[in-house]
Amino acid sequence: MNMNLKQLWKNCLVEIETGISKANFSTWFKNTSIVKEDTGIIYIGVPNEFVRDWLINKYHKLITKTIADTYENMRAVEYIITKIENTKEAGKEETPTTNEAYINKELPLRDLYINPEDNLNPRYHFNSFIVGTFNELAYAASQAIIDNPGTKYNPFFIYGGTGLGKTHLIQAVGNSIKEKYPNKKTHYMTLEKFATDFISSLQNNKANSFKEKYRKYDLLIIDDIQFIGKMEKIQEELFHTFNTFHENNKQIIFSSDKHPNYIPELADRLKSRFAAGMIVDISPPEYESRMAILKVKLQEFNIELDKEIVEYIASSIEGNIRELEGSLNVIICQYRLKNRPLTLAEVKNLLKNNMKPKKNIAIKDVVKIVSEYFKLEEASVYEKTRKKEIVKARQVVMYLLREDFNVSYPLIGQKLGGKDHTTVIHSCLKIKNDLKNDPQLLQELEQIRIMFK
Repeated sequence: MNMNLKQLWKNCLVEIETGISKANFSTWFKNTSIVKEDTGIIYIGVPNEFVRDWLINKYHKLITKTIADTYENMRAVEYIITKIENTKEAGKEETPTTNEAYINKELPLRDLYINPEDNLNPRYHFNSFIVGTFNELAYAASQAIIDNPGTKYNPFFIYGGTGLGKTHLIQAVGNSIKEKYPNKKTHYMTLEKFATDFISSLQNNKANSFKEKYRKYDLLIIDDIQFIGKMEKIQEELFHTFNTFHENNKQIIFSSDKHPNYIPELADRLKSRFAAGMIVDISPPEYESRMAILKVKLQEFNIELDKEIVEYIASSIEGNIRELEGSLNVIICQYRLKNRPLTLAEVKNLLKNNMKPKKNIAIKDVVKIVSEYFKLEEASVYEKTRKKEIVKARQVVMYLLREDFNVSYPLIGQKLGGKDHTTVIHSCLKIKNDLKNDPQLLQELEQIRIMFK
């Protein structure tokens, strides 16, 4: 195999290893290699069909992006079963013997190609998108955009932490519009690609062709917009691009890991443009949604786990969807290797390294952050007063201390002016109930939570 391809895969494995758990890396990337490259198609050799299926279903996007970042001529990635002898680590330089019959069998995977015209991955569609209370507003807004692109919620700005399904949703919008309106030109890209293209156009005196290229689209989707803060020239170009889209009723969609108000050094005129459309967040999935996600994933792989095991996974893994799926990957792998149902004790042992410890934070720091957000003096939160704005801030502090940091009711009451624990319970319940009917409060809480990170 070409030495450059060997080095390419080694470099990619280093990147991939930093983004997933050690257990998942060892399980799914051991004994893998790049077998060959042909007209931009990268063929990755895997030891068996089981690993091939997992890489396609769970890590295809990560693998594709990692290779594309290093190898700009990449057009697509395919997976083929190889017979690798004496390989002890992922990325070792043994020469694999390729099963040519299997290569021929895999050629229909061309429908997984990322289309070079629009950069959309056809695997991202709404038929595989789980809707729950954590993302239902974002989902509803996306459906309205598909019905009336360019006129409803323009721009559409979606934000939330990593691994919550933002890229899946915005690409699903692109694929849906592409199918519903065949004559509309759609394009998905990261901010990094937008910036690189713009800088390249300036260096080559082709600024006009850059403008023409991007303004010919009817739908432009820009991922990871949070990195734009310190790019003044890119902000200016994006501002003009946005204006052109808006004036011509062309849809533009952005995703970010934070609300535009918290993107450092973002120009006020861009904040204003973002706010003129629809800004919506995706939060971490709550217990019921985590249960639904697990059930759907288990159905996909035709595997049944005891109800108490599924409930344990859903209650123990409180992070993002990616972490939830990663934990399930480990369990299913063991399930198939042992060829028998797992016990709850075995599952607990498997997940002990995947579970994150509860975050620790001083109560005074939560008070400080909430006070700053609501523009109040810290001392006022501890005072006995019935001023509505102070009562609300204090109740938010109590709710966050209990829900996010698992502080006991008596300790919260003691630290916040000697309140009785029943007062704390009442405050937490009030915020919890208000969240069901007050989208502004929901957004305020998400913005405060970002400040903890």
